[in-house]
Amino acid sequence: MHTDLPAIAGVPIEFILFAAVLAGVALLHHHSLRVALIGLLAITIYKIGFSSFHGMPGGAGLVAHLASEWVLLINLLLLIIGFALLARHFEESRVPLLLPSLLPDDWKGGFAMLVVVFVLSSFLDNIAAAMIGGTMATALYRGRVHVGFLAAIVAASNGGGSGSVVGDTTTTMMWIAGVRPAQVFEAYLAAVPALLFFGVVAARQQHAFQPILKDAPAGITVDKGRLGVVAAILLAAIAANVLAQFEQGAWLNQLPAIGLAVWATLLLFAPSVRPDWSVLPSATRGGIFLVSLVLSASMMPIEALPAASWHVALGLGFVSAVFDNIPLTALALRQGGYDWGFLAYAVGFGGSMIWFGSSAGVALASQFPQARSVKAWVAGGWHVAVGYVLGYFVLLFVLGWHPDPAR
Repeated sequence: MHTDLPAIAGVPIEFILFAAVLAGVALLHHHSLRVALIGLLAITIYKIGFSSFHGMPGGAGLVAHLASEWVLLINLLLLIIGFALLARHFEESRVPLLLPSLLPDDWKGGFAMLVVVFVLSSFLDNIAAAMIGGTMATALYRGRVHVGFLAAIVAASNGGGSGSVVGDTTTTMMWIAGVRPAQVFEAYLAAVPALLFFGVVAARQQHAFQPILKDAPAGITVDKGRLGVVAAILLAAIAANVLAQFEQGAWLNQLPAIGLAVWATLLLFAPSVRPDWSVLPSATRGGIFLVSLVLSASMMPIEALPAASWHVALGLGFVSAVFDNIPLTALALRQGGYDWGFLAYAVGFGGSMIWFGSSAGVALASQFPQARSVKAWVAGGWHVAVGYVLGYFVLLFVLGWHPDPAR
């Protein structure tokens, strides 16, 4: 494969450059943004001078490539920054401070919080669900949150969206391509067992690290204005996402509609309910980092995947931990031959295994800098990878592999 591309030992040089970028992010996590930007520049220069952009060479190829990717990239940037402001609105509404009165006092309180994130992500963007989860965890654990529990928050947000056609970008892509919602819904037969495993382990892990608050502080009053803004932003994001799936709203797919809806709502309420603009620098760095990695990944020459099988779908989950799952999903849809419930779970959940493997992980890392260590994430969040495999084989055992015809 790719015999016409410059390669070393049969591996296209683009992949070698991208692997170096990922290694740099993993080893130099305090300089992850700089590494990602330098890597993007190096890959772009190489593609212009020595390779091509999916068959189109030179500067014209770069322009054409950016024209096909800009909607996704701007949407990601707007959502990561916008949902950071939303999470701060939610925090300052003081609702998280009331949670100790509603949740169990032991490790089961942490598990219940992960279930809430999982359910939220079934109809919200997983970035929003993860950042709301991070805000709740900060309140419940006095700001001392274990990296393993952060990994579980990301896994819950990604797993919750894996079975819903409005819960994740990849499942929405499948819906647009003609996959029935019921086929995607099957992913929950894997995501729920995975949650039961990693959720219990992570909740116990967090309880040993920092027990949950047993009682809410006295005299807490909810800021209904900020809570109303949170609700309005989420409703606007959901409406934009759902509307874009219908024929009369298809034009929205030519714009970063969800990100624009979030920001339009934020700015609409800003004069009366002022956002905490101090979160912008950190959120913007996180957004630029993610966009850099996604753009680098989109330039990789992956015009073909191995023949579809349950083994390949399982492997794609691990690949999505280091490689953007959106182009992987696009290739799988083009190729066909997959059982879409398996693929939805694999590419939706798999990115949780490393902090930069999903947009939810990058967004949460902007709230919790300690999460930006791959070593700490993998060591503390080992239960996420085990839960992924466990859930996958539960799905395989219960339903079996029933692929659609290859395209």
